[in-house]
Amino acid sequence: MPSPRQVPPWARRLASTAIDVGWRWVCDLGAVGPGHPLARRFGAFGEGSLIAFPPGAIFNEGWIRIGSNTMIGPYVSLSAGMAPGQQMVSDPVVSIGDRTLIGRGSHIVGHFCIEIGDDIQTGPYVYITDQNHVYSDPDVPIGAQWPVESSVHIGSGSWLGTGVVVLPGSHIGRNVAVGAGSVVTGDLPDHCVAVGSPAKVVKRYTPDDGWCATDGGDDAVTVLAAQKLAGSNGLTAPKKKKSTTSETAPPTA
Repeated sequence: MPSPRQVPPWARRLASTAIDVGWRWVCDLGAVGPGHPLARRFGAFGEGSLIAFPPGAIFNEGWIRIGSNTMIGPYVSLSAGMAPGQQMVSDPVVSIGDRTLIGRGSHIVGHFCIEIGDDIQTGPYVYITDQNHVYSDPDVPIGAQWPVESSVHIGSGSWLGTGVVVLPGSHIGRNVAVGAGSVVTGDLPDHCVAVGSPAKVVKRYTPDDGWCATDGGDDAVTVLAAQKLAGSNGLTAPKKKKSTTSETAPPTA
């Protein structure tokens, strides 16, 4: 058989077209929708939802629930637990709401509780997990120490850019934009923009002022929490007091 480089140009074009058409045909037929045998293995699989072909690693579907009109992109991994057949302590372990789009190559790895709301979109290669390794014992390899779980919540209407990582214990509010490559490790309030590793709030929205830039520190989160407690959006952040003594002043005799 001749190598591809030895095939005449006209034959290469014909073969390339046939392969492209065939692959599109396979992808269309290989997609998983309601009524598909794989869809029936999920805890819930809403009408109009789709898992694109080819899928990533998918197992323990009974503890995973997918809402309506949601699209899971190609090569996306969805899993509950560490291995197929594992019995979970919570149900559902992973829930994805309605009209949500999970970008290609993403990984949603649940062990306890991951809640992804409605109308959420992610870029490709996003990683979301509710379990992490610990390193408390310095004499035991980290991989041999028992991992810990903490629930993850992503509020409706949010956007996660390409390559975002959401770690255990993260709670992302509604209509939050998380910049590409950011690592979310804690709480992000409603209607904010967060970037960095770890992700920091750099912009937030209030009804009175619209979208306003912040200093990127924790003050924005503290202020929003205080506003909720006070029941008002009109509070302003208290200014930090500067120390009256220079930290670099030489000691007195």
